Amino acid sequence: MSHDIALTVNGRRVEVHVPVHALLLDVLRDRLDLKGAKRSCDLQVCGACTVLVDGAPVSACTYLAVEADGHEVLTVEGLGSPGALHPLQQSFIDHGAVQCGFCTSGMLLSAVALLDEEPSPTEADVMHHLRGNLCRCTGYRKIVDAILACAATAP
Repeated sequence: MSHDIALTVNGRRVEVHVPVHALLLDVLRDRLDLKGAKRSCDLQVCGACTVLVDGAPVSACTYLAVEADGHEVLTVEGLGSPGALHPLQQSFIDHGAVQCGFCTSGMLLSAVALLDEEPSPTEADVMHHLRGNLCRCTGYRKIVDAILACAATAP
């Protein structure tokens, strides 16, 4: 059984015919060629597949594509461009918060959701909000510093 869905991805309306069991992660990666969200645990525990649906972080590896029908989806590809990075992307670069890069898209999107919700978070707020995002390369210090620095410079 399949279904036609219409959603807005990174500001662009798309219509896709998908099986009812298709995961949002697979539709983004395989049908829309948006490779920023990564497949890793398939259990909603690592955060590598995090995208925003109507501004809320979701694990695209367990979120059905049909659930996104009629909604707005933001992937890391929609945050900025090479010539105009999102302030959080620039802060990650400035603070050395990017190592292997596998977790970076999920970290960025979780942080965007946090800063949209709480423009002046504490360090404890940041740590709490990132609890579902795993990074095997860092001790999270640079990631937390980058998020806090971005919040401090926001207008």
